[in-house]
Amino acid sequence: MAEYVSGCIVKALSGFYYVRTSADEIIECRARGIFRKEKMSPLVGDRVEISVERSKGMIEKIKPRKNSFLRPAVSNLDALVILCSGANPVTDPFLIDRVAAIAGDRGVSVLLCVNKTDLDDGSDLIGIYRRAGFEVFPTSAQTGEGVEALHKAISGKTVAFTGNSGVGKSSILNCLDAQLAIKTGEVSEKLGRGRHTTRHVELYRLADGTQIMDTPGFSSFDTEQMELILKENLQYAFADFAPYLGACRYQNCAHLKERDCAVLAALQEGKLEPTRHASYARLYESAKEIKLWELK
Repeated sequence: MAEYVSGCIVKALSGFYYVRTSADEIIECRARGIFRKEKMSPLVGDRVEISVERSKGMIEKIKPRKNSFLRPAVSNLDALVILCSGANPVTDPFLIDRVAAIAGDRGVSVLLCVNKTDLDDGSDLIGIYRRAGFEVFPTSAQTGEGVEALHKAISGKTVAFTGNSGVGKSSILNCLDAQLAIKTGEVSEKLGRGRHTTRHVELYRLADGTQIMDTPGFSSFDTEQMELILKENLQYAFADFAPYLGACRYQNCAHLKERDCAVLAALQEGKLEPTRHASYARLYESAKEIKLWELK
């Protein structure tokens, strides 16, 4: 006879979902076919109800989510930590802005971790994002710089670590808790990118109760495949635009080339970062192609 228990999905791999129950037991589960029919895939971070029989589980119900993401495929975040680097592989600000905009559209706060400061101080990225109002943590997995400050900022929260391949997500996680012993990889000097050592999403629980989801690294191509934001909503996903919204001459201002645009005026006056507005413009052009019926 099946036993019904609640838990949280802590790993998803090849159609199997690993659920940690309230008794701190990990149960390997499959998902009911109804989720596929409803086009709702279980995600790491989901709170679920499962039936267990002969040590095998079946996901019966996914409890309401407070937020969810397709890439990385996670749910119920308190914050998203974006890792980047000024060293090989150097992170393109657009990659950061693309992910940060998705988080902003979901109402999820973003922390920026500029890693590998022992190789490059990352001052360009640090400057851009601190001026844009982000909470930025310069870190080095080699020297330990900034790791304690980052740990303090995420303590007790459920967060996902994401970033382009090779920026050192797994290394920073190992610094946060050496017992995790997550496999790390090397960066190709020729290609300027890392090998994908993390191939699935997995949730780790630190000794202080902090929950961290490690996710596969992404490339520029992967970023283009991420979910898009409606062009009408995009301006609100850039928190540094907020002081200027509603002050434009035109109510439906796109903040691209319109006359008397408060956002463009702020850009010209040096109050907004040029790379941030360039990312916004690039995302807006993609958002214009969205058909509402595609989102249903």
